Amino acid sequence: MTRFSRRDLLKLGLIGGASVALPLGVWDLAGARIRAAEAVISPSVAPFGVDLPIPPVLAPSATEAAADHYVITQQEGMANILPGRQTPIWGYNGSFPGPTIVAQAGRTTNVHQINHLPVPVATHLHGGHTPPASDGYPMDLILPMQGSATIEHDHHGTVVQGEKLYTYPNQQPASMHWIHDHRMDFSGPQVYRGLAAFYLIHDPLEDALGLPASDHEVPLMIADRTFNKDGSFFYPAIDPTYMTTPGVLGKFSNGMLGDTILVNGAVQPRFAVDGARYRFRILNASNARVYRLALSTGEAFTQIGSDAGLLAAPQQLATLTISPAERFDVVIDFGQYPPGTQVILLNQLGTGRQAQVMRFDVVRTARDDSHIPAQLADFTLPESTHATPRTFQMFYGLGGWTINGHYFDPDRIDAAPKLGATEIWEVTSDNTHPFHPHLVHFHVLSRNGGPPLPEDAGRKDTVLLRAGEKVRLLMQFTDYRGKYVFHCHNLEHEDMRMMGQFQVS
Repeated sequence: MTRFSRRDLLKLGLIGGASVALPLGVWDLAGARIRAAEAVISPSVAPFGVDLPIPPVLAPSATEAAADHYVITQQEGMANILPGRQTPIWGYNGSFPGPTIVAQAGRTTNVHQINHLPVPVATHLHGGHTPPASDGYPMDLILPMQGSATIEHDHHGTVVQGEKLYTYPNQQPASMHWIHDHRMDFSGPQVYRGLAAFYLIHDPLEDALGLPASDHEVPLMIADRTFNKDGSFFYPAIDPTYMTTPGVLGKFSNGMLGDTILVNGAVQPRFAVDGARYRFRILNASNARVYRLALSTGEAFTQIGSDAGLLAAPQQLATLTISPAERFDVVIDFGQYPPGTQVILLNQLGTGRQAQVMRFDVVRTARDDSHIPAQLADFTLPESTHATPRTFQMFYGLGGWTINGHYFDPDRIDAAPKLGATEIWEVTSDNTHPFHPHLVHFHVLSRNGGPPLPEDAGRKDTVLLRAGEKVRLLMQFTDYRGKYVFHCHNLEHEDMRMMGQFQVS
């Protein structure tokens, strides 16, 4: 049987690129697979038919004076997502989403990850200010506990068998993050199969603000999926085993867009709310889809936080444009509505079944002691210590997605900031690209030479670039020396090597 390399498939056009002369049978096989993939449509499900599930908070396996210890097993499981069907998933502790870890700022979290999946994994705490050994560098792999999985590419990382201990110092303010798979070349399919979970950090300053809490603080993981008729997830992988050739078929090279919207793993759920304020921790965990969220009543969201923590002050936003991996911390006041009111969370960028995300049902009046203070977090922008901005261009070229005209190369360092430096990075784009550097939180200084958008406010670790846009980011490199990556968080673009790396020295 003829085996094609990644370079061969790029040329063939299965994962984007120019065509070359190949045997007719190869073209027939490729074309048939592409046509079959593009014809898949999920079984129809009536919206708002199930209650919103809330991912459970994971209890520590052990607790010490300055650290909490957790054990997570990455394993296969079954999820009840579509009526009358079961969906095989890969999940943290076998669930999708995985259990939530709630940490305290300044208190170390140790997570013992055990891999009982049939493929290698790399676990990344997205938004974590983390030492390099625990960052989830894409080639720092955990091989399966059982079996003899091998790695085809030069890994250039630390490879362990079966299990690994990740250490998160949590030396950062209260903020909302998530854990997801980051394996080289296969992040897209493995996150899509279910490897995603919330990671929340609290601190005393946040706790003293009187924000909605307890049952009125709710995580919302929004993700789109397409399903086969039997209820399994449809993903157009060139290699369905996720072991040899990376990439996706045909049009999906621009990102996997599912036709069904899930929130916390449920199709367009409903959520019964009191007539009171609720704090929603919103995460876009989709591979490629961008949402513009709005409330059907026309009321604004009160945004109190961004990717990496609270804003300086709350702001009112009529809509929230949220790209893959971005987070918004918002408050909605249901006290203004009488019981019986139904408020739909809309996706203004969607049509048909992608236009409605979920529904809030106001079921009772309630006492509400929460409030939103006029000042939330106190921070000032540092001055840049690097005179010349670093420039990065994200565009399609050489038959795939590139940064500065290059595919990711583990032997190449694209930037070498000094520990303690503050730099300006200028990033431009030819398409829709969510830009994400590991380790670093940044501030958006400008967009296309003008002011940032309101949604750019606060400390961020992911920023959406639309076609033709340029953003200037103020980046601080503190605490840790080592090698980290930056990349597009459209996971299909990332798997097609739209990634670079920087070395803090």
